[in-house]
Amino acid sequence: MQKDPIRIVILGGGTAGWMTAAGFIKGFKPEFASVRLIESDEIGTVGVGEATLPQLKSFNDFLGLNEPEFMRDTNATFKLGIDFRNWGREGDRYIHPFGIHGQAINGVPLFQYWLKARANGHDSDLESYSFPIMACRNLKFDFPSEDDRSVRSTFAYAYQFDAVLYARYLRRWAEGRGLQRTEGKVVEVNLRPEDGFIRSLTLASGEVVEGDLFIDCSGFRSLLLGQTLKVPWEDWTPWLPCDRALAVPCDRTDDFTPYTRVTAREAGWIWRIPLQHRTGNGYVFSSRFTTEGRAAEVLLGGLDGKAQADPRLIKFAAGRRKQSWYKNCIAIGLASGFLEPLESTSIYLAQMASDFVMRLFPDRDIDPKLVTEFNRTIDIEYDRVRDFLILHYHANQKPAEEDPTGLWRYVREMTVPDTLIEKMETFKHRGHIHRYRDGLFAPPSWVAVYTGQNILPRNYDRQVDNMSTEAMLEKMREMQERVAVNVDALPTHADFLRDYCFDPSAKVMQETGNV
Repeated sequence: MQKDPIRIVILGGGTAGWMTAAGFIKGFKPEFASVRLIESDEIGTVGVGEATLPQLKSFNDFLGLNEPEFMRDTNATFKLGIDFRNWGREGDRYIHPFGIHGQAINGVPLFQYWLKARANGHDSDLESYSFPIMACRNLKFDFPSEDDRSVRSTFAYAYQFDAVLYARYLRRWAEGRGLQRTEGKVVEVNLRPEDGFIRSLTLASGEVVEGDLFIDCSGFRSLLLGQTLKVPWEDWTPWLPCDRALAVPCDRTDDFTPYTRVTAREAGWIWRIPLQHRTGNGYVFSSRFTTEGRAAEVLLGGLDGKAQADPRLIKFAAGRRKQSWYKNCIAIGLASGFLEPLESTSIYLAQMASDFVMRLFPDRDIDPKLVTEFNRTIDIEYDRVRDFLILHYHANQKPAEEDPTGLWRYVREMTVPDTLIEKMETFKHRGHIHRYRDGLFAPPSWVAVYTGQNILPRNYDRQVDNMSTEAMLEKMREMQERVAVNVDALPTHADFLRDYCFDPSAKVMQETGNV
């Protein structure tokens, strides 16, 4: 029988720190584990991860958060997917939806029927079969149906919010349930001489904080896992060469697109994220292929509204720690690794790591098998996201006149990981995509990027030949019509927000400049 609670010390706040703290407070009884979070208001956070994935709703539901309240407090909007522009060639556009490209027919994905129809000269818009994509195109939103037979059940949704406000929201939630927060800066990390485990943290105030398990949420500094325990860094910049971001908010518009927009530019890509009180913008670029001055010029020249601040520069490198759990220290968030926010994965990766810690939570005597399993799972998640991001770059077809810096030729011609080569070759054969049991990016995600960037299979799944071409085309037409009719019946995203969770002070704040 455990006599005293296991002492968990979380170093760092921000989104990763407060998500982890909130999850532990909800998941563990106080007599099993005590949770203490140390952060310093003097140390800033990155705070640009404003677009999320549908998994965050599951986390919020686990905590029992009130959705309208959470959305008002974080100035959130809804998100049904990501709008990619100019990624294949200039003028190309496709949407990566949080849902499928049409309902399956006889157990076979509609995508396979679309391939056969196309091979027989019946070319149609694949995206027109997708309910979430058509909702995005028409700026519509409503909650998914609980009826599995309905086309309105074929999607999920995420949020676009202010990440700083979300961290504050979770802090209030956690402190209201007994979490101990300490304001302070760590000046020394004290190790146990017998095994090199972390024994305690010494703060600038002189206080010494002891613990049994230390969670490193210190961001890019990786104070515990990287700087103190010397866990090496695995560099992925040869595949993902973007190493800078300029971020700037601007006055919001009233369209409230239910999607994040990412637009390929000369040396990287620009994000646009609509919130209730402002629009978040940023340019992720490679310093090898452009200058910071030129990047600022490109970013500011494409804003929808007046800039509310000067662009803020963030430096980073794509990659991860070779171990995210080492001895009695677990890194979560940027302390563990960084992948550019092209597919809004940063918050997901922190959420996933926190969830894995809870599943594999150790005793004071840490079982090495738990460490091995955690690191194996984290590695798989990071590798899958890495390959998916590389695909976006590698699959471009930009000619020289659309590539003044040479970035796009470089990423198209570079050698990519064998794991991605295998995925691409398998898809090119008959459109097959391996379905993961857990983790991100189900087949519709890969289909969206492949087809959106003009990579198509040489053939289709022969199971679709069990239906006549005429019957197949009729079912496909029916599905298109069903999607169109249901999308037409939806309220606009702006109207839905206004009725559900709109913060009227957001407009006033924007007009008076108090943001």
